[in-house]
Amino acid sequence: MSQVPVILLGAGGHAKVVLDLLQALERRVLGICDPVLAAQGADIWRGLPVLGDDTIINRYEPASIELANGTGSLPGKPLRRRLHAHFNRLGYRFATLVHPHAHVGSGVKLGQGVQLMAGVIVQADTCLGDDVILNTGARVDHDSVIGDHVHLAPGAVLSGNVQVGEGGHIGPGATVIHGVRIGVGAIVGAGTTVVRDIPAWHQQTGQPARKSQEIHTESKNT
Repeated sequence: MSQVPVILLGAGGHAKVVLDLLQALERRVLGICDPVLAAQGADIWRGLPVLGDDTIINRYEPASIELANGTGSLPGKPLRRRLHAHFNRLGYRFATLVHPHAHVGSGVKLGQGVQLMAGVIVQADTCLGDDVILNTGARVDHDSVIGDHVHLAPGAVLSGNVQVGEGGHIGPGATVIHGVRIGVGAIVGAGTTVVRDIPAWHQQTGQPARKSQEIHTESKNT
C-alpha cells in the first residue's frame, strides 16, 4: 500500500534532521508549515515549498496526509507537545519515522509520531509512547518503557528495564543504569550517570550526579 504524503511542521534545527530522515525514507514531502517563514513571505525552505503557517493544515483532509513534527523538544518548551495534541484532536496523524540506519529489536512497540534518528538502537521488547524522539545515536536496551513526549538527546544510553515517565528529557551523553525509574517530567542533565530513581518533576545533573532537585515550570500544567 502506498504511503500518503507528509507535511513538515517547523523550520528549525530539528526540522532539518527530520527532513533528512524523511528523504532517507523516500517519503514524499508536500512542503513545510512555519509561522515565522510565512510571516516573512518566504516561498522555499531547503528546496521545499513554504505552504504557510500551521492553519494551512486544515485545508487537507486528515486521511490524505501525515504530519512530521519538526519542532524540537527541550525542557520547559511545550510547543511540540501542543502541536501534537492539537492536530490529533482534529483527526490528523503524525508519521512514525525510523531511520534506515537505526536498529529496532524484536517485540519493540512504537507509538504514533515516534522519530528514531540515525544510529539509534532499540533492543527487544521495549515500548515507546507517542511523540518520542530518540535522537542521533541514542540507545535503549531491552524491556524499557518510554512514555509519551520523551526526548532522548544525542548519545543518551538507557540500560535494560528502564522506565521514563511522560515528558521526560534525557540529556546528551547521559547514562541511566539498569532498572531505574525516571518520573514524569523529570530531566537528566548532559553527561549525567543516573544510578537511582528520580521522582516526577525533578532534575538531576552533575558527574557524579548530585541529589535531584524539584523543577518549577509551567510545563507541569500543559
